[in-house]
Amino acid sequence: MNRFATRELSMLVALLAIWAFFAWQEPVFLSARNLSLLSVELAVTAVLALGMLVVLLPGQIDLSAGSGVGLAGAVAAVLVFWHDVPAPVALLIAALGAVLVWSAMGALIAIERIPAFIMTLGGLLVFRGLHWLVIENQTVPVVVGGGQNVYSLLTTYYLPVVAGYALAGLAVVAIVASALAARRRRQSYGFAVDDGEITFLQLFALAQMVFLVVIVTNGYRGVPIALVILGLVAVLVHQLVTNTPFGRYLYAIGGNEEAAVVSGVPVRNAIIGAYALMGGVVALTGFMQTAYSGASTSTVGSLMELDAVAACVIGGTSLRGGRGTVLGVLFGALIMASLLNGMTLMAVSPEAKYIARGSVLALAVWLDLRLGKDR
Repeated sequence: MNRFATRELSMLVALLAIWAFFAWQEPVFLSARNLSLLSVELAVTAVLALGMLVVLLPGQIDLSAGSGVGLAGAVAAVLVFWHDVPAPVALLIAALGAVLVWSAMGALIAIERIPAFIMTLGGLLVFRGLHWLVIENQTVPVVVGGGQNVYSLLTTYYLPVVAGYALAGLAVVAIVASALAARRRRQSYGFAVDDGEITFLQLFALAQMVFLVVIVTNGYRGVPIALVILGLVAVLVHQLVTNTPFGRYLYAIGGNEEAAVVSGVPVRNAIIGAYALMGGVVALTGFMQTAYSGASTSTVGSLMELDAVAACVIGGTSLRGGRGTVLGVLFGALIMASLLNGMTLMAVSPEAKYIARGSVLALAVWLDLRLGKDR
């Protein structure tokens, strides 16, 4: 068994152990209601982690993501609930602003060669201060009312039962079609592919998982719209990093930047594009996290960048760049969301939660270093 197969098996065993422990301590952990709420928490964490994946692939990092989440959610909330701006317009303004700001950070990193760690650490402080200024250190409720309910519906709307099953069917068809197309493409180039029976079993297992999620969430209120948003973002990022020149550039830069430059890869543009995409993801996560919290407060988004990094590294993304997959990030995010959800059910103190999150991050980085020694 190779190193990466060992990682995948370890992640599965870890997830099962986490679920078994919390189910033993709090039987309600496996209830349809809690698993549905867990799926919303997963969606928020995983969306940000998918953006972090795009930044980590070329060997960069974003420590300002959590502060940006709070700021983007605050800007939209203040526009909607203090200044009566229509919710779609407010969300668009905040999203465009985030894309522009992150593009500027990417330009400073790529063109002026400012280390990403320092640049985004400065962003962390600036965005946190701006967040508090925007909300004037108050609580801005995100409520459903009037014509301005789009914002809060991001994490409170559930699809009808029939719509959930229909969406699952479409998702399975799309997954199978994409997998078969990728298989044919690899065969046309003469690359090795998995045996047909193995491919069938993998797709069958994945289809079962999709319908299992729908069955469980329909046991509560239906498929959360937040989970649908996560699915759309995951598909977009997967297609971007695996089937476009931009994605290949990111992997090439992370693998060996000097070789990428010699090969004609537009390194600067790729890095700026990665941060621009991260800005959009940060804004979307900000809207979802603020809606899930029910209000914009000074603590929204706090340390979320660490959860995103941990989810990526647990899922096999290298902090040095050049390695990472969407499926791995989703798996890592599920582990992080399960930990936080289970500790909340057990009424674990905030201090213990911080210790657990920090320990998981340290363990994930250690695992990345151990499994990356063969590179």
